[in-house]
Amino acid sequence: MKGGAPIVIAIDGPAASGKGTLARRLAQHFGLAHLDTGKLYRATALAVLDAGGDPYDAPVAENAARSLDLSRLGDRRLGGDEIARAASIVAAIPAVRAALLEAQRAFARHPPGSAKGAVLDGRDIGTVVCPDAAVKLFVVASAESRAERRVKELRESGAEAIYETVLQGMKERDARDSGRRAAPLSAAPDAVTIDTTLLGPDQVFERASDLIARSLARR
Repeated sequence: MKGGAPIVIAIDGPAASGKGTLARRLAQHFGLAHLDTGKLYRATALAVLDAGGDPYDAPVAENAARSLDLSRLGDRRLGGDEIARAASIVAAIPAVRAALLEAQRAFARHPPGSAKGAVLDGRDIGTVVCPDAAVKLFVVASAESRAERRVKELRESGAEAIYETVLQGMKERDARDSGRRAAPLSAAPDAVTIDTTLLGPDQVFERASDLIARSLARR
């Protein structure tokens, strides 16, 4: 690492593309810290809803983001579809993104513990949060396969899930994430795209870890 700078791996992609699973596995493999930045927005949305607020209310959402209690990141309710929809709404508010941006960059600059770097996954890591990341991955999959994964995940957790409803929600969320003015979901020009539609988790991990290992060998 030049000058002792932490290694930063940026992983972006739409919901249920497999980026979170990949990010956690890569962090463990390379001895890096991991931050699921989507949880910051989910926790913000949860704080708004718990207070009886409207996720579309920009001042309320911004206040929730600026006063976010990081202990909320472990709340089991963050995995619910209602929170996911609300998170997509608050994430489109520029003031919310600005409020959470520095927290993400601070994590990348100063990874917790003895980690030599960090893996951050989200929607705008490679384009906005960490544009100088050593490796940038953009993980995608068809909306249909992502909906199938989400339905399976929900049912395994004991929740009811209808494929058509989940698929429609997925498409609406994709549209919000890609069409918002503030840091829209998009691949960085120098990101490597990995389509997980027809790949298993081990195949995705092997492809990504090879890319990272080659990049780190050049540092």
